Amino acid sequence: MDERFEEIEHTADVAIRVRGGDLAGLFANAAYGMAWQLADPEGVDPTIERSVELEAYDVETLLVAWLGELLYLGERDGCVFTEFDMREVAPTRLRAVARGGAAREYRGHVKAVTFNELEIRRTGTGYETTVVFDV
Repeated sequence: MDERFEEIEHTADVAIRVRGGDLAGLFANAAYGMAWQLADPEGVDPTIERSVELEAYDVETLLVAWLGELLYLGERDGCVFTEFDMREVAPTRLRAVARGGAAREYRGHVKAVTFNELEIRRTGTGYETTVVFDV
């Protein structure tokens, strides 16, 4: 099992529980968990780099916007993003660089990131949340 995220049972969609020592770690680990749903990250050569800057109403909306932007860029550019340089992550603002490439073999398709069960919580070791993907 990967320490950054774990798959959890969900009735119709795919869900992961994500942890991070800080918000930047949580957002990077959520993106990696989403990449894992799409393809084996080990089979991706990160040759494509994209800068992402986002603002949102609150931290949960920012997380959905971040993952949604990565999905959009991945679809547009034909790649899966597997490495993340989180330059700034505040509750309503994000600046990051995502790196990825074409996957050798795809595992599945994520249609959208949902707000279902999404609540970012502080824990004794950082942050935790559940992300549900519409597949």
